[in-house]
Amino acid sequence: MTALGILYPGHFAEDDYPRIEQLLGSDIRVDLIGTENEEDAGGTATAPGAPDGSAPDHDAWLRRSVEALRLSGAEAVVWANTRGGFDQGWEGAHAQVRELALAAGMPASSTSFGFVNAAREIGVRRVAVAAPYADDVTARFTQFLRAGGLEAVAAHSAGQATAAEVAGWGEAQVRALARAADTADAQALLVPCTALHTASCVAELEKELGKPVLTANQVTVWEALRLTDRRVNAPGLGALFTREPVVQV
Repeated sequence: MTALGILYPGHFAEDDYPRIEQLLGSDIRVDLIGTENEEDAGGTATAPGAPDGSAPDHDAWLRRSVEALRLSGAEAVVWANTRGGFDQGWEGAHAQVRELALAAGMPASSTSFGFVNAAREIGVRRVAVAAPYADDVTARFTQFLRAGGLEAVAAHSAGQATAAEVAGWGEAQVRALARAADTADAQALLVPCTALHTASCVAELEKELGKPVLTANQVTVWEALRLTDRRVNAPGLGALFTREPVVQV
């Protein structure tokens, strides 16, 4: 059994994670640990765990999270807030996960790095970005991707103000967002924001667009698996999860 620790802010699309665990169909346990941060998961405040410690109750948050991780038996932890990572910039995001790793005593990463590492895993460099953010926030995400060696050849911003609004989107709205961003030049489509429910539609989006689709909650779990050196074949979660043979050991 491999236990993955996911630090998830607020209460938005956390039900994606039990669905992902089920689709993995292996000896993987996905433990969701709430950060007790009721702010918008894509909000403007400095994310908990930021390297400068400027977030409200930063030290208390970190202590609670680390204790919960230890009790869960997690072997790795990922901070499941895309914007909470890329808003720190490339170097700041590295400092953020270093702090988390040192405090937790286990490998750590973030959803933002998950996107970069997942794109490398499937061998793509040119991507389209379908974001529910405002234009300036989407621009910061594409800058982060560029620092990681990816080129955003197209980007579409839906301009949603809060994660609560995004969490209420149905599959049709997610599909519309993806179609609005996709372009023939893109080798893959990236859908940031862990407040979006996407676990149920990744495979169908890939069929519709004819290319890999990487979504926030999907790459968060994949990144945690990467940290534990596990690979699982789970076609229901898209091309990212078909890199291994069907037979699991």
